[in-house]
Amino acid sequence: MREPTVHDVMTRHVITAVSDTTFKELAGTMLAHGIDTLPVIDISGRPVGVVTEADILTKLEFHGGTDPLPLLAGSHGRARWHKSSALHAADLMTTPPITTTPRTSISTAIHQMAQHRIRQICVVTCSGHLVGMLARRDALHLFVRSDSAIETDVEADLATRTSHPNQVTVCVTDGIVTLDGTLTLHSTVQRAGHAAHHVPGVVAVHNNIRYDVDDLMITGL
Repeated sequence: MREPTVHDVMTRHVITAVSDTTFKELAGTMLAHGIDTLPVIDISGRPVGVVTEADILTKLEFHGGTDPLPLLAGSHGRARWHKSSALHAADLMTTPPITTTPRTSISTAIHQMAQHRIRQICVVTCSGHLVGMLARRDALHLFVRSDSAIETDVEADLATRTSHPNQVTVCVTDGIVTLDGTLTLHSTVQRAGHAAHHVPGVVAVHNNIRYDVDDLMITGL
């Protein structure tokens, strides 16, 4: 079974801003739509930056830039201080924006967001046009799939990986998959457990499948 991609869970109806969107319009748009990130696009629909609620709040943090720049602010602190005097999106946004594509796996996109310490990421086509936004919250939808749906997917995946899938039973409770039964090779048992972890919505896997031949010991793996 294929791993979920950004396309599966991304938000397609994206609220955007442009470079000359005013500070007050940015704050009002975020409140009106319950969002914390606004992509800023150019005339062709390509993202050129993002404005977050943290960017907006620098106005309060440094009183619109009237407070002196802290001596030990560091590069991040200096950037926040400069943003505090911004009047339009062009001066407030972080650029260039971090982007991903619809075909990118969810695990890769989540890692990308964690690496850059961002809550949302712009989803773009191969030509760079904005087609969606992926928020960390969007990925949570994968964990509310029904146990029966998860069980069906695990069983279907086992059918493609083992020659005798009927020798394995699958039970799913609260997203936790339990595999029982007997297969011939240790390596097949290992692959079955690994594959189950990749099914959307799986919280954990208890692999209790037994094996007749330890081919991993024979091959030294």
